[in-house]
Amino acid sequence: MRSTDMPLGRRVSKDVAELLEADRALAETYRDRLAEATEAEQALRAAQGGGASDAGPRPETIAFDEALTRALLAAEAAERVAAGPKIYVPEGADGKARRAAEIAFRQAKARPAVRPWTDEVDRLRTAREAHRLGFRTIPAVAR
Repeated sequence: MRSTDMPLGRRVSKDVAELLEADRALAETYRDRLAEATEAEQALRAAQGGGASDAGPRPETIAFDEALTRALLAAEAAERVAAGPKIYVPEGADGKARRAAEIAFRQAKARPAVRPWTDEVDRLRTAREAHRLGFRTIPAVAR
């Protein structure tokens, strides 16, 4: 039974419950998205070994960047789910509610259940940025 289904548990607004469920669905795809990123990286390394020209961004380079981005989005969703419903801001909330959600998210990141996801998000973000710095993922602009 989920926390939003419990009659005596903490009540969550319908907007927050919908956001939480969307994140749960996305978080469940994390392993598949990570496997896709691994396959895309292997394809990129194989293409590098093939000695193709550096005329422009390779399709493998772009595919790896997109796969890393999808895996990162799923990991971020899993991190938010682990952090709990307090970090979500309902539609139309004021600045005070937004700030309270930001503080709750920072506090949640220190909890043992959330910390592995925070580390994974950092790892994937670093890998994506290193990839973007090392490879052209967009065409060069003619000068």
